[in-house]
Amino acid sequence: MSRSLERRRNPTAWAGFWVGLAGLVLMPIPLFIGLILGGGLSIVAAVLTVIALLKGLARSGQGIAPVVFAAIFVLLTWGGISAGGGIVW
Repeated sequence: MSRSLERRRNPTAWAGFWVGLAGLVLMPIPLFIGLILGGGLSIVAAVLTVIALLKGLARSGQGIAPVVFAAIFVLLTWGGISAGGGIVW
């Protein structure tokens, strides 16, 4: 199969997407559970997002869309935590 016809994927971007979404969903759980679960997953998602962004840029922008959504999920999770999500009821 020709390289130009080959479907390019960025599995790290999709991993960051799903982990970031899980962190965003778990963040509102009160009594510090959301802070630990959502915050921990968002840190992992942030690392995966940076790695996926570097991989995507090395492939001339292929697979960047899930990276953008993962970054948005991470920022929303961190914003929610800084506003008190996962800490207070």
